[in-house]
Amino acid sequence: MESWLEFAKGPLFRLTFAIMLLGLIRIFMLDIWGIYKAYRKAGDKNMPWKLVLSRGLEWFFPVNRVARNRPFYSTFSTLFHIGLLVVPIFLYAHVKQWEKSIGISWITLPFDWAYWLTISTIVFAIALLMGRMFNKSSSFLSRKQDYLWPILLLIPFITGFVCAHLNVNPTYYQFFMLMHVLSGNLIFILIPFTKIAHCVLMPLSQVVCTIAWKFPPETDEAVCSTLNKKGAAV
Repeated sequence: MESWLEFAKGPLFRLTFAIMLLGLIRIFMLDIWGIYKAYRKAGDKNMPWKLVLSRGLEWFFPVNRVARNRPFYSTFSTLFHIGLLVVPIFLYAHVKQWEKSIGISWITLPFDWAYWLTISTIVFAIALLMGRMFNKSSSFLSRKQDYLWPILLLIPFITGFVCAHLNVNPTYYQFFMLMHVLSGNLIFILIPFTKIAHCVLMPLSQVVCTIAWKFPPETDEAVCSTLNKKGAAV
C-alpha cells in the first residue's frame, strides 16, 4: 500500500492537478472569447461597469446576499466554501506537498485554525446536504450530482482529519491517507467538467448577464423567424 500511496502523492497528483489547471484555463478562455463575441454583436455597447464590478464583488463577499436569501442556509454555504478553499490551500501538510510536487510554497494555517476549520467544514457540508434533502424547494431543483458532490468533498476532509488527529495503527493510517489523496485527485479531475467549475466562471457571471440583455439589432427578426412568426401580429 505504501507504493500506491507514493504514486498517488507523486505522479498521479501532478497529472490530476495539470488536468484541473488546463481545464479551468480552457473554460476561462472560452468564456472570455464568448464575452468578446457577444459584446461585438451587442446593439448597445454602453456597459455599466461600476454595477458589474459591485455585483462581482458581492459574489466574493456575500454579506448582503446571506442576509436576504435564506440566511441560515446561505451562511452555512458561505462558511462551507471558505473552509473548502482555505484548508486544502493553506494546510501545512498540503503546502509541503505542493512544495514537493511543484516547487512552490506559501504561508500556512496555524494548527488550531486548521483543526476547527476542518471540523466546521464537515459540519456545514452535512448541514447543507440535509437541508437539500429535506427542503422541498431545494430537493425539487436538485440533481443527483448535487447530492454526490458534498459527499465526495467530505471524503478528503474526514479521512484527512482521521490521519491528522486520531490515533490509528499504521495499516489503517495508510488506508485512510490513500483514500484522502485519491479522493482529492478525483476532485481535481472532475472540477473542470462539473458545476464546480463555477469557481472560475462566477467572477465573469455579471458581465455575461449584462451583455445578454444587450441584443444585436437583428435579434427580434431572428427570433420571429425561428418561431415561424415573422410578420404575425403581436
